[in-house]
Amino acid sequence: MKATLFYFFLFANLYGMAQQDCILGIGGQDDEMISEVFQLNDEQMEKMRNWSAELRIRNEILKNQAEFLLKKHAQSSPEDLVAMSQKYKDILDSMKQNVLRQDKRLLSIFNEKQYNFYLELCSQLTLQPIYVSRSVDEK
Repeated sequence: MKATLFYFFLFANLYGMAQQDCILGIGGQDDEMISEVFQLNDEQMEKMRNWSAELRIRNEILKNQAEFLLKKHAQSSPEDLVAMSQKYKDILDSMKQNVLRQDKRLLSIFNEKQYNFYLELCSQLTLQPIYVSRSVDEK
């Protein structure tokens, strides 16, 4: 029972955080959709593919750490579970930061029309857009 409750709070926390930022989700199943919706050119698509691969590698390492942490503390005391939950939250936060970093990279190479469309979509969804300096062009 306590493990079920613990997992519920972990995932509720993660879900709540995801609703605040208007993330693109680069590196997930939606890369093709991102390419279509924002009409990415070949150079933008190539960069997105590279950043997606980088994100999958980074988050796979963090996912393995999280799985090890959960297995290690499967039968732990409530005190140990509280300490473990903070470590688990730190891993999830790192994964979220990886996603945001890659989304910022992609947004930084959007042209004005693509970026304005992104801002419009976020507004319609009442999500907080990720702002990037429009003068930065990562090459």
